[in-house]
Amino acid sequence: MFEVLETAKNVAEKSRQVRINHEALKKFSQELAEGGIPAPAWDAEYHFKGNEEETIAYLLAVDTVNFCFWPPRGQEKWEISYKGKTYSGYYGLAVSLKKALESGVPLTDASFLASLSQKKLEDVLAGTGVLQLIAERLRNLQEMGSVLMDKYSGRGSDLVAAAGGSAIKLVRMLAADFSSFRDQATHHGQEVLFYKRAQLFIADLHGALGRKGLGSFKDIKELTAFADYKLPQVLRHVGVFKYAPGLVQRVDRMMHLDPGSEEEVEIRASTIWAVELIRQAMKRLGKDVHASEIDWLLWNLGQDDRFRAKPYHRTVTTFY
Repeated sequence: MFEVLETAKNVAEKSRQVRINHEALKKFSQELAEGGIPAPAWDAEYHFKGNEEETIAYLLAVDTVNFCFWPPRGQEKWEISYKGKTYSGYYGLAVSLKKALESGVPLTDASFLASLSQKKLEDVLAGTGVLQLIAERLRNLQEMGSVLMDKYSGRGSDLVAAAGGSAIKLVRMLAADFSSFRDQATHHGQEVLFYKRAQLFIADLHGALGRKGLGSFKDIKELTAFADYKLPQVLRHVGVFKYAPGLVQRVDRMMHLDPGSEEEVEIRASTIWAVELIRQAMKRLGKDVHASEIDWLLWNLGQDDRFRAKPYHRTVTTFY
């Protein structure tokens, strides 16, 4: 994904708000290399699993609305209940759509998505607390259904098949065909590409289908990190990231960073480049892992309270 990697590198090397501490990065890479990185596991507890076509359609729906799970200040976080357990964040989303499919809501039907109502989506995502950007999630799902109907005979599997087993081609197709996956910004007049959810969809598909069939990608190792708000929180915790004083105050006080602002773009771009540097360092240590595998490990670390000593940055956006 050279266009993502190169634009991220350009921003990271010029960044005024975020500095990569290379000594801390070297130490952290050593710790990861010594501990090892297991292959990302696919947990059926959270995810719907049908046949290949159904699974692809489900994951497209999930990753089309996979963003912004933190609540507005003073509000309770969004949570849902399923089979006696409580879920929030991404897990809550995955379980909500799984639960809806099991109850007969045809979320894998492109024509249903194209005409989806806000009331029906609110029913699907019903829980406690506040989930932001419901109207934007609705538009994304409607767009997904409409484009699949117009270009891919209503089948997500046809979209994936058209990429010919190339993860990179599929990312570019998603960004070209769906505005909701066109995750890009500018930094001092220069275009920066992230494609977070598009890349994540390929990784999810790769895991859910056991790296077989339409889940097999010959260039999966070319994916970059998926720049969100949890990875930089972990990288800051372990000392890889050093924020400028003004940014420290804004993040720690949970003040919003505007989408596309210098601070936000530099955090995301530096995340992608830092993970690439970690990947290179680990390779020198004899551990040849993919950036997406390092991403998976960092994201999971971010679910642990140990890595939540300082807040993540808050940006109201549909891209992550």
